[in-house]
Amino acid sequence: MFIAKVFELYDTIQVRHGLMLVGPTGGGKSSNWKVLQHAISHLAATEEHSAFTKVNVHALNPKSIRMGQLYGEFNDMTREWTDGILANLVRESVKDLSGEKHWIMFDGPVDAIWIESMNTVLDDNKKLCLNSGQILTLTPYMTMMFEVEDLSQASPATVSRCGMVYMEPVALGIQPIIDSWYNTVPKAFMERKGFKPTLVALFEKYFEKTLHFLRKNLKELVETIDNNLVVSILNIMNCFFKPLIETEINKVMPE
Repeated sequence: MFIAKVFELYDTIQVRHGLMLVGPTGGGKSSNWKVLQHAISHLAATEEHSAFTKVNVHALNPKSIRMGQLYGEFNDMTREWTDGILANLVRESVKDLSGEKHWIMFDGPVDAIWIESMNTVLDDNKKLCLNSGQILTLTPYMTMMFEVEDLSQASPATVSRCGMVYMEPVALGIQPIIDSWYNTVPKAFMERKGFKPTLVALFEKYFEKTLHFLRKNLKELVETIDNNLVVSILNIMNCFFKPLIETEINKVMPE
């Protein structure tokens, strides 16, 4: 399923310069574009795949800064224009004439306050219009991506301009999370005879049944998804493994 979603993202990039990765936390949105970025860049490094070019990703959270810091603003005292983070990223990407691809990734909630200013960028015109009067035209090698949990605050005008790839945590399942967690367990545990088979047996016996009981019989005060609960349990287990992790502090501490 995950590989199919990676192909979906690649196909969407080929036909749209603006797209959204939509889905709850734990659905694999970040892993999707990171895998695709590394795959394309790796193919670009091999001579037999000359059709591919290196991919550069510029990620930012638009809700962590003010509108003026995002797009740029005039100083009320001096009337001087100060470029925003997005304006700088777009300008530097436009200057690149090497043919390398640039993905500008908005990793944060979408709301009408800042996303409406992106409508001219997501149009076929592909132009970012700044309050300073400057207009930056995107190159064919640039893609605007939005990594969001939902589209409740996005207007139909914005949604209609973007391609959509939906990442569903239920389809991914909990097994990939458990398998990747095994790689983080300290070697002092994993090298012990019978430790990993015991862990695998316990996970297989209790995880699915416990989650099923939770969904069927209990009411949550704060809504969660299965992937969140599994990650939380594994984080709690990591707390008990912490003294066994090989660090400089643990090496000098007495047994």
